[in-house]
Amino acid sequence: MKIQFWSPGKNHEPYVKAGIDDFTSRISRYFKVEWIILPPQKNAASLSEPELKKKEGKQILDQLGKDDYLVALEETGTMLSSEGLANLLQARANDSSRQLVFLIGGAFGLDDDVLRRANMKWSLSKLVFPHQLVRLILAEQVYRACTILKNEKYHHK
Repeated sequence: MKIQFWSPGKNHEPYVKAGIDDFTSRISRYFKVEWIILPPQKNAASLSEPELKKKEGKQILDQLGKDDYLVALEETGTMLSSEGLANLLQARANDSSRQLVFLIGGAFGLDDDVLRRANMKWSLSKLVFPHQLVRLILAEQVYRACTILKNEKYHHK
């Protein structure tokens, strides 16, 4: 199974890049992993919020494979423990999912069409984080889930 992290916007900012790179490298010991940074929409500043979300949604849906398992990071989604995330990874590996996509929404969230396509909506927290930090938290939590599956020491409970 391959894990992809999709995020709109700019490349990783220097203040989080080292951490993201480190955790991504660690995840690669367990699964193939890749970051896809979705380029900003042209003329984004001139678009209304609904227009921007619709364009971002189309871009996402056009790139998503029909068999990709999509986990949309969404503030109203299901909250998971670290063990719950490990169970999600194991379940996807067990059902032979070829690609597991974790999608971080844009500045205004995700378009309804993307949310309808999502196999799961996941909320990291009731707190709101900047997108750059969400990338780091996501990478760390997926790495943590991998170590839980292998019963390794990183995760202490």
